[in-house]
Amino acid sequence: MDIDTATHQLGQDFDEPDPDFLKAQEKAQQSARGSRALPRRALVVLVGDGDPDPADDTDRLVTELLTEDRFTVDAVVRVPTKKREIRKAIETAVVGGADLVITVGGTGVGPRDKTPDATRAVLDKIVPGIAQALRSSGLNCGALDAGTSRGIAGVSGSTVVVNLASSRLAIRDGMAALTPLVHHVIDQLQSW
Repeated sequence: MDIDTATHQLGQDFDEPDPDFLKAQEKAQQSARGSRALPRRALVVLVGDGDPDPADDTDRLVTELLTEDRFTVDAVVRVPTKKREIRKAIETAVVGGADLVITVGGTGVGPRDKTPDATRAVLDKIVPGIAQALRSSGLNCGALDAGTSRGIAGVSGSTVVVNLASSRLAIRDGMAALTPLVHHVIDQLQSW
């Protein structure tokens, strides 16, 4: 049965779509695709005590992975494992208009692991699916610190904030799982 027969049987006639409406829809979709093609801004917060190991290239690794996924990394900031310092770094990025803040480290169960607690204090909304995806993918690739992480993810203003565990495997795997989800959330935030 074709559409004309079906609409006749239903006793309804449908008009052709309004061409102006279709043009507006197409323009909106092109605009959304165009805005997504632009680099988005990110800030990386490395959490840890003491001087960084000269061989530690976590900053470079995270920056490269973000750049591959169309983010411009405004800065990489190192902060001690103090709630006040972690929170201050996240708040500065939010006020500065970053689209994404990624914290690395301080997500375990030890007494000095305070990143999730500091992050929670800044968030307007928690997005548990992102943190669950990071834990699940971490366990699947053997990153135990990712699988047992207390890390959280959410939104503060129009900024997505995500906690990553600090092992190289957790970062690599976490970024692969993270970026499509983050782009989706940022698209939602920007559509309003």
